[in-house]
Amino acid sequence: MNLLSSTYIFSFFTLISRVLGYFRDILIAIFLGASIFADAFFVAFRIPNTFRRLFAEGTFNAAFIPSYVSAQKENKKNGKEFADEVLNILILILFFLVLIIEIFTPYFVYLIAPGFSASSEKFNLAVEFTRITFPFLFFVSISSLFSGILNSNNKFAAAAATPIILNVIMIVSILISYLLNLNFAEQLSYSVTLAGIIQLIFLTYFTKKFYTPSVIIKKKISKKVKFFFQKLLPSVLSSGVTQINILVGTIIASFEASAVSYLYYADRIYQINLAIAGIAVGTVSLPILSQAFKEKNLKKISNIQSKSIKLCLLLSIPASLGLIIGSEEIVNALFGYGSFTIRDVNMTAKALEFFGYGIPAFALVKILSNFFFARNNTKIPFYISLLIVVLNISISLIFFKKIGFIIIPIATSISTWVGVFIYIYLLNSKKILLLKNKFMINSIKILISTIIMSAILLFSLDRFANYLEYNYSYKAVYLISIVSFVGMFYLLSCYLFGILKLKNYKTN
Repeated sequence: MNLLSSTYIFSFFTLISRVLGYFRDILIAIFLGASIFADAFFVAFRIPNTFRRLFAEGTFNAAFIPSYVSAQKENKKNGKEFADEVLNILILILFFLVLIIEIFTPYFVYLIAPGFSASSEKFNLAVEFTRITFPFLFFVSISSLFSGILNSNNKFAAAAATPIILNVIMIVSILISYLLNLNFAEQLSYSVTLAGIIQLIFLTYFTKKFYTPSVIIKKKISKKVKFFFQKLLPSVLSSGVTQINILVGTIIASFEASAVSYLYYADRIYQINLAIAGIAVGTVSLPILSQAFKEKNLKKISNIQSKSIKLCLLLSIPASLGLIIGSEEIVNALFGYGSFTIRDVNMTAKALEFFGYGIPAFALVKILSNFFFARNNTKIPFYISLLIVVLNISISLIFFKKIGFIIIPIATSISTWVGVFIYIYLLNSKKILLLKNKFMINSIKILISTIIMSAILLFSLDRFANYLEYNYSYKAVYLISIVSFVGMFYLLSCYLFGILKLKNYKTN
């Protein structure tokens, strides 16, 4: 297996999904801006979407794949029985969870967005939209299990393509709402749940080659499944620390007008970088890393770890500097239309800039936690993640009154970097981090390429500043052209330095 080519496949479909997601959010920004309808919908959407990211974007797999690979290694029958038992229990848990939330939605919304209670209209809208969107959780969680089975068999395309369905259906919903003069936020809420149903059908079709679900009724839960569910919660909390931090940020930001919307739009932009640099690399590397630990193949372990981190840094460092340098131009080009004002652009850009400082950390946490997950160790990542979340909350609450919502991306970046340094320290002390000798040399080459890229980006943004202003109609075209040129130059530089050659990413 080649780590680079597999990551490319995963990233390709992820990129399509995120581009469609941007188009979706541009339409939302045009028609809803940063209004109370936007805030209410984003809170309602944040809940199931956070779970989607927690379950579908590698976090569920962090617990499932090592256990499933182990069962499959014994024989295919054991693998199927394990998947069946997990699926049946998961369906029961999710059904009752969704039912409880639907009954007690007002209390749940108050917990997630306490600041909304000051406005009965905003609060009631959030309750209404949450009731509509929350069943999405059921379908996307089941879909994540099918994705895990596909990923375990080194089939990444279908799972990576699944989020495209959500964005397409939401875009269609917006267009229909415009043509028929319907409530945008309400129709968007219905489209979320509809997308969940279609995603599940889509993945069921592709998974049937490797797995056909069966109903299993057991009086006693097997030891392997017990072990899996014991790992699941700490695994989800550990792998999804960035998403949990965002959710925490939403709760705190609910006390400031429009802040939820600013954070949402900023989140949408930097998440594409995280998806490619962290989630894609982490998802692709976990199955083969689990196999290597199972075989106790130290050479292979070292090979996978070195290539995973190198690829993560190669993708995240330039993304980080790009967002820091061009945050205002990026937000303006993507969302600076219709109801989205210049002030909205400036406030979102500030949030994006500070999220940008944390991009390498967000991605590295995904990769470094895998080194423990592959060994079926979920305790250490759990404790580190808990520390990150507590530190994030503490910084946010202490400085929120003085600085406002902008402290949230600052706190998220700082706390995650602290987590990265703790991971590195523990991995080294336990002699789990087995990097190749050339790793530091390759890291320096990445930094040099990034510095050159940043200089070109600064020059380009200054040269075409007039074409990137708020009132210019074709600003998005110019920004895409600049980013494409700068990105191509960076990749060429990395190739010439010898750090982007396909043969260098073989894992066997």
